[in-house]
Amino acid sequence: MKHMAFPTSETLEALISPLVASHHLDVEGIKVNRAGKKSSVTIQLDGDQRPGLDLLEVVSQEISELFDATEERGTLNFGAGYTLEVTTPGVDRPLTLPRHWRRNRGRLVKVTQDEKQSTWRIGALDKEEARVVLVQKQGRNLVVESLVLANTPRAVVEIEFAQAPEEQLELTNMSYDEAMQWREDHA
Repeated sequence: MKHMAFPTSETLEALISPLVASHHLDVEGIKVNRAGKKSSVTIQLDGDQRPGLDLLEVVSQEISELFDATEERGTLNFGAGYTLEVTTPGVDRPLTLPRHWRRNRGRLVKVTQDEKQSTWRIGALDKEEARVVLVQKQGRNLVVESLVLANTPRAVVEIEFAQAPEEQLELTNMSYDEAMQWREDHA
């Protein structure tokens, strides 16, 4: 058997993506740490329905079996072995794709754009998933904005300990078009 290099995160993502997709999940990140006798592979998965521990355990087992089978065929080489960790992304992970915004609807987000930071509540995406509704309380008024995702704002979910205000949640639960109509009606 010829000697193969330890697999890259790109190689592993290409390998596991179909398996992960069969569980209605997305690969959000893979980190490969080569460390002497025991290397580690950490895989972050998420879905529109946040995966619970039972599902992560099932997917972890299936990924492990897939890695073992490809290693037996000589397609992959993990060297002396590896530990596998399958988890969900932390809340401090920036929202970079439309699905990240969709999955955090109703939550607070800190948006940094043009060196300015502001905190908003995430609403609906438009049909093309190109724009997202943002809701904010300014004084006594609620403000509804449309953020263009292509402008690549830096955005990170804010941890919130209090119950979200009902009036804001009503707006974030509206469709994109309904929220834009609300904004027109209240301008």
